[in-house]
Amino acid sequence: MTATTTRAPEPAPTRSRRPATDPLVRVGAAAVGGFALWGAFPPRNLWWLAVLGLALLYATLAVGRPRARVGALCGLVFGLCFWLPLLPWVGVYVGPLPWVALAVALALYGAAFGALATVTMRLPVAPVWFATVWIAVEWARSSFPFGGFPWGATAFGQVGSPLLPVAALGGVPLLGLAVALTASGLAEVVRLVVTRGAQPWSSLVRPAAVAAICAVVGPLVAGVMWPSVHAADRPGPASSRITVAAVQGNVPRLGLDFAAQRRAVLDNHVRETLRLADAIRAGRVARPDVVLWPENASDIDPLENDDAATEITAASQAVGAPILVGTLILNADGRPTNTVLLWDSDRGPVGRYDKHIVQPFGEYLPWRSFFRHFSSYADQAGNFRPGTGRSVLDVPVDGRSQPVPIGVSTCWEIAFDRSPRAAVDEGAQLLYVPTNNATFGRTQMTYQQLAMSQVRAVELGRSVVVAATTGVSAIVAPDGRVQQRSQFFTPAVLTADLTLRTQTTPAARLGLAPQVTIVVIAVAGFLVALARRTRLRKRLRRAPRADGDTPALTAEEIDDTPHP
Repeated sequence: MTATTTRAPEPAPTRSRRPATDPLVRVGAAAVGGFALWGAFPPRNLWWLAVLGLALLYATLAVGRPRARVGALCGLVFGLCFWLPLLPWVGVYVGPLPWVALAVALALYGAAFGALATVTMRLPVAPVWFATVWIAVEWARSSFPFGGFPWGATAFGQVGSPLLPVAALGGVPLLGLAVALTASGLAEVVRLVVTRGAQPWSSLVRPAAVAAICAVVGPLVAGVMWPSVHAADRPGPASSRITVAAVQGNVPRLGLDFAAQRRAVLDNHVRETLRLADAIRAGRVARPDVVLWPENASDIDPLENDDAATEITAASQAVGAPILVGTLILNADGRPTNTVLLWDSDRGPVGRYDKHIVQPFGEYLPWRSFFRHFSSYADQAGNFRPGTGRSVLDVPVDGRSQPVPIGVSTCWEIAFDRSPRAAVDEGAQLLYVPTNNATFGRTQMTYQQLAMSQVRAVELGRSVVVAATTGVSAIVAPDGRVQQRSQFFTPAVLTADLTLRTQTTPAARLGLAPQVTIVVIAVAGFLVALARRTRLRKRLRRAPRADGDTPALTAEEIDDTPHP
């Protein structure tokens, strides 16, 4: 009898399990990250907290390779801890429900980001995918629904940041990408070191070097763009300069009924303009070439009301310059437009800009029959008609053969990339932001909006003049610095001698290209990552072969295998 030996079957390969990370630790890190990102925004302006906040969010999605639903939870918590403290001004006069509802709705975009990024970050060079998906979700939030909500874009928290010059290359999307890429690159280096375990240090050299490159790309690009951004602030020759005056007339009291005070508001702006005229005659102030009034400076339609027209004409004649008047015009169809009139002292209204991007839940109410069930204030929303036509007013200036093209982005519009960019495309040499923040009281909203004007100045290489009814009015240089600004709820006049700019930044020339490129890359990355996961799952479910062996997995597949 021949002896036989029985060979024990080799154990089937098992899935690699990483040490589980406590869900509470993930959620806690996401919460801290959301609060940190909020801290980067005005009036705090601690720009570096944006890098810290996004680095923490990256860590929650990268350490231990969580499932998509865990990533969604982390993104949701991050979003709530960012939006809730950023937007309390929404409920100043209408109660907490609209504020909380808006914050929750925006946090859902954070949940979507967490799920999408968790899947896409399985591809090589995870920091790149984190950053591109982040900007792609910002684009979605800024576009849908009801025209989108671009408020709170990462770039608007970078006032004073060394990364700010990146805006001149690719606008708000590229600046946001630079912040996210810097944060995720730094976080990846730390993750590699902390989770090294028993691996030799030599195995970390390549991935750490790639992550470090991701972290320094943004600062390097900012360094390259810095000279051109600061060169734009150099005074030009006298022939390329004009003197502007921004008038802040103030309102007699706060609240949603400010429109009922419209005669008093008009009188306030006329009075401050007449005081400016007195200062000009006394030789204390140079005569401006144009006077800029804020949004709603005359909610009495001067095209229909002779008294209002007479007051504005008298103010223009006294100061010896045309006035850009923020007003409301009731049109033939019965719907008003939020309008800026170019008012000449001799000819009256000679130009008009109607606000193109009207604000949902303020200037109009989408789904009125639905939303009126949630707040008694819903029916106070207007029924404004969006304007069409050019974003530029051609202002006649004494001593110039050609009028000066001034771009207009009224209040809410400055948050949207397309509004100031369209003005520059149409030849604007100066940007003007008329705004009325009286309905939001003494809140951080005004400073957040001012930060948008500062970023736009760098993005487009133009001086920006912010004229507000109640503050904060400001003169912003092309490098983003605030040269002058007013205080809250005090009458004020800001005057400045500004250089008109005709050169265009790369961001202005590229237009939508950076945004489209980032979104396409993010979507393509997600689809590739999803396809890889689908193929892997099919392979894992494949029936064992006849010899009983389980199909072998490559090291890369083991690393990507989903685990509980």
